[in-house]
Amino acid sequence: MTALPITAETAADDAVEVVRQWVQAEVPTEWRAAAAEGPAALRAARSPADYRRWYPTFARSGLVAPTWRPEHGGLGIGNDVARAIESVLAPLRLTRLNPLGLNNAAAALFSHGTEEQRRRFLPPIVRNEEKWCQLFSEPGAGSDLASLATRAVRDGDQWVISGQKVWTTWADEADFAILLARTDPDQPKHKGITYFLLDMHQPGVEVRPLRQITGEAEFNEVFLDNARVPDAHRVGEVNDGWRVSASTLSSERQMVSGSGSGGMGRLGGSSAERLISLARETGRWDDPVTRDKIMRLWAQEQIRGWTNARVRAALSAGQSPGAASSIGKVHQATLNQQIQDLMVDLLGTAAVAWAATDDPDAMPREVQGMMRSLANGTEGGTTDINKNILGERVLGLPREPDPWKGKPWREIPRS
Repeated sequence: MTALPITAETAADDAVEVVRQWVQAEVPTEWRAAAAEGPAALRAARSPADYRRWYPTFARSGLVAPTWRPEHGGLGIGNDVARAIESVLAPLRLTRLNPLGLNNAAAALFSHGTEEQRRRFLPPIVRNEEKWCQLFSEPGAGSDLASLATRAVRDGDQWVISGQKVWTTWADEADFAILLARTDPDQPKHKGITYFLLDMHQPGVEVRPLRQITGEAEFNEVFLDNARVPDAHRVGEVNDGWRVSASTLSSERQMVSGSGSGGMGRLGGSSAERLISLARETGRWDDPVTRDKIMRLWAQEQIRGWTNARVRAALSAGQSPGAASSIGKVHQATLNQQIQDLMVDLLGTAAVAWAATDDPDAMPREVQGMMRSLANGTEGGTTDINKNILGERVLGLPREPDPWKGKPWREIPRS
């Protein structure tokens, strides 16, 4: 089927009815029944492979990114109608695939890309036909991203890229990457950087996995050796990539801010709702101290969701979330770790040992979530960096003195 008959002129009540009819017609009956029973039942009824096979139906409907214009893969509706529609879809937990494309790449394309670039890249992102990763961080440029050393040299209507990137989520699955590279080492470090869209399937791009404590390898290091990017895939002006990257970095912080973020959600573990059900399953719900701990976390999660929804609405309206996205990021890092720690505590001895097996899923979900949550304080910009952003841009505190400010990048000491 084609996109749903919902436009910018459609009233919210009418749009909701259209989406309800679509759900009845297109979402498998067993998924709807399982969703009514809760997340655990839905996970049992709908495997990731099943969901990926069905996902093109979701993408064709225009509901993956409904506020985007039809030519970009959406419906072109406003935020109020989109929220009404999402209330119908939320119980079904229709996760958006390709989050780094939908959030990080799209943010830069909307803010600084050309219409030709948007029409070329956004529809395949919505359809999950071209997956994306982000080539920003480097071994010597993590928190201080602007000190990056990957070089891009102009060669006619192309750029030749060489360097190394690290901590690249899903680089092993990606078709394209958003990339920051230095194009003028004689300018200060925040200048002389350009933003590119890199084809990952070409000679000169090597991806190596980085194994995590959970046994997974969703992070990678990427080596670039004379890889090429056409100038048509440059976003923004030459040497203006740092300004372009601000939209991506804000979107990334918002994406990893958990509940209501509209992106990757909780990067590690389950929600506070699961704390309630696990406490009941383990008999700990009768303990008033445990209930108090759970409900404090549950309340914070609701607040986080409302904050992130406000930032998401600004993004949908074409506004930059700016420093506001750092609020959710800082809150999320601590809150999610507290939730996952309590999850393991409620699980008891089952979180300490389990049967030996070759099955990678044998580790309890609660333990895996707790281990994965350890990265929350680092991904999307470290908590300390985001606190600096809040201090300077929200509280108006003075910046830390920088003795190298204004000096050419090539003169600045690097690790």
